[in-house]
Amino acid sequence: MLKLCGFAASNYYNKVKLALLEKGVPFEEVLAWLGETDKAASPLGKVPYLITEQGPLCESTVILEYLEDAYPQHPLLPGDAFAAAKVRELLRFIELHLELVARNLYPEAFFGGKVSDAAKEKVGQQLEKNIAAFAKLTAFSPFIAGDQFTLADVAAAVHLPLVSSATKIIYGRDHLAELPVRDYLKRLGERPTVQQVNADRKTNTELMLQRARAAKA
Repeated sequence: MLKLCGFAASNYYNKVKLALLEKGVPFEEVLAWLGETDKAASPLGKVPYLITEQGPLCESTVILEYLEDAYPQHPLLPGDAFAAAKVRELLRFIELHLELVARNLYPEAFFGGKVSDAAKEKVGQQLEKNIAAFAKLTAFSPFIAGDQFTLADVAAAVHLPLVSSATKIIYGRDHLAELPVRDYLKRLGERPTVQQVNADRKTNTELMLQRARAAKA
């Protein structure tokens, strides 16, 4: 059986977990906090990583591609080559141009740290530019790439809520509010797989915060 290693407070871990659940692939979760990972499986100490019968895999998007190839049932990529490329385009865009940019705000938004005013201004400008570009790629009809739930939705389900929350906390407004993201995420939240991922994320996030408080005590 596949072993998904990491922790459920991680949006990248949850991206892979959601794909596994949607595809109906049996897997075991192995809790591995940062600093406690298997460096042979994930040389940079990142999560998630996946243990397969052939060996380990790291990098969440690579893992998604592996799952599509190894477990073709319940595909999360369209059969048409161009349509599949458009899904990959959206997935990459969400992660590189939205989540990775917004991640600079997380220390202050979620973890009690501080982000400089200059950094906030730069991130805000970049997000406004990138979200406007993102709007030109998305469909929301009803899913992010069209009428099929795909890997783009797997990424959007775990990343877009963080972008919305971080910008609302830091800037006083949700930078995604002009897009139909709220209704879209509400629709996704009706899926049992998304409900499971979100419930496990909340439980694990509380555990992570307890660990952080204990470490400071």
